[in-house]
Amino acid sequence: MLDKKTVSAYLDRISADRPKRLDADALRHLHERHVLSVPFDNLDYHRGADIQMDERAVDKIVHQHRGGLCGEINTAFYLLLKAMGFDVTLHQGRVHIPGGGTTAPYHHVVMTVAVDGTRWIADIGFGKSSRRPLRLDCDGPQTDPHGEFTTRRLDRRSVEVLRNGTPQYILYEEPVEPTEFDQTMWWYRTSPDSPFLQTLVCSLPLENGWVILRDDLLTVVSGDRKRTERLADDAAVLDAYEKWFGMRLEKRPVPTPYTNDSLRFSFDSN
Repeated sequence: MLDKKTVSAYLDRISADRPKRLDADALRHLHERHVLSVPFDNLDYHRGADIQMDERAVDKIVHQHRGGLCGEINTAFYLLLKAMGFDVTLHQGRVHIPGGGTTAPYHHVVMTVAVDGTRWIADIGFGKSSRRPLRLDCDGPQTDPHGEFTTRRLDRRSVEVLRNGTPQYILYEEPVEPTEFDQTMWWYRTSPDSPFLQTLVCSLPLENGWVILRDDLLTVVSGDRKRTERLADDAAVLDAYEKWFGMRLEKRPVPTPYTNDSLRFSFDSN
């Protein structure tokens, strides 16, 4: 359980106000601030670093001012909500693969939060995730700054999340523990077939757009305008990490030998 000092530091990290009441507005505020503050990136996968799904993920986000993928940032957000007193449950899911099919189970970490009789999906660790929480059981579309989302119940134990009509992932209702993802995290870190090793990427939504850095290719979307540039050298790449993502890195991250841009996973903002 996170202590009060860590919770305060976490709220400062995402520029969030401490809620006076643990209601839907509070959850929405925390979710949105997290999405807009913590990068979605696979840098440590390419570095060969361990992926931690416990309090060390919180330390990485809060004190090292870093980001991560779903295993780290969704687990960290889960620990924050739990420490604040929210009724939060961790779940596993299958991700839809572009072109058809889904991953195996335990390939996405996601959570639900029960607030005043309503259950919400809280997911700040998906490349095209909603900026705000989604109602788990909702008959119609849910409008969000990141698109139109739909939650579609497949059966009594699973719910599918769609964005702009495109299936994103399937959430399974059974509660899980972070340690249940250990084998999947090991595969993502070490297998040449891991989609997280196919491209080096760091992304973050903006208030009215998105910024994505793929190795040395920087793309900034602001409203209807899109600018893409190839950064000149290592210093320019490190400057971009600091300017756009708040990361002060000592050394430029480099792609693994397995990188293959034709096998990109779903990190784009469109």
